[in-house]
Formats: sequence, C-alpha cells, structure tokens
Amino acid sequence: MHIDGQCHCGFVTYEAEIDPADVGICHCTDCQQLTGSAYRVTAGTERENFRLTGGEPKLYVKIGANGRQRLQFFCPNCGSPIYTTGTDEDALEVGIRVGTINQRRQLRPRSQIWCSSALPWIGDVRKLPGRDRDEASHA
Repeated sequence: MHIDGQCHCGFVTYEAEIDPADVGICHCTDCQQLTGSAYRVTAGTERENFRLTGGEPKLYVKIGANGRQRLQFFCPNCGSPIYTTGTDEDALEVGIRVGTINQRRQLRPRSQIWCSSALPWIGDVRKLPGRDRDEASHA
C-alpha cells in the first residue's frame, strides 16, 4: 500500500510502501514516554521502501532493553515523532508512526507487544462517554 504523511506542522514529509498487515501496538514504558501517550502504533516497512520528501527530522538515540540503539526521528519544529529505525541489521527496517500517516484510517493494528506494561484502563476506553469534538480545545 502506498502511503504518505507528515508531522503536525508539515515540515517533515515522507512517502512509503507498507504492508497494511504490519501495523502493531507497543505498550512499553519507553514508547509511552516517547509518545506522551498510553502506547505507540507503528507501521513497519523495509528501509528501501521509505523516502523523506520534505525537511530533515531531528534524531534522538535511545538504547532499548536489549542494549541495541533505536534511532527516533522527530520534527525539529513541532516535535511530532515520525519514524524509528535501528543500526546494523536493524537499519533495514523502518517503523512509521501511524498518527503521521495520511491514510491512517485505513490501517488497523494486528499485534501488540510489551502487554505487561499496558496501562490498566486501555481495554475500557470504549466504555467512556464520548463526543464528536471537544468544545474547549486541549490540543
């Protein structure tokens, strides 16, 4: 599937070919902190299928629980996380943050990892009262 996307301010843009079946949720505490949210949703693809088409993202290097480097790329202007990759053999794959993909409504996670770190209320969000939009903007 061909996708394109960008950060919130539009400075960093990209396009990629992905397999819609390769979308997953990570509940690890690092992803919670890196996203500022309850979990991270990523669409995976091979490095050769991902291409930046706009401004250059900024890089933050994190060391994973396995001791390997994870390269976190984000917009230097608005701070939106855009994608991640690794070093050595891990550099062959890119994990694109689903929230930045323009076609995100067509994507559905197929797996979850680090479920032991999931926040205990994750399964109950559909039970919360909801509205179509927020009367007072929190964003």
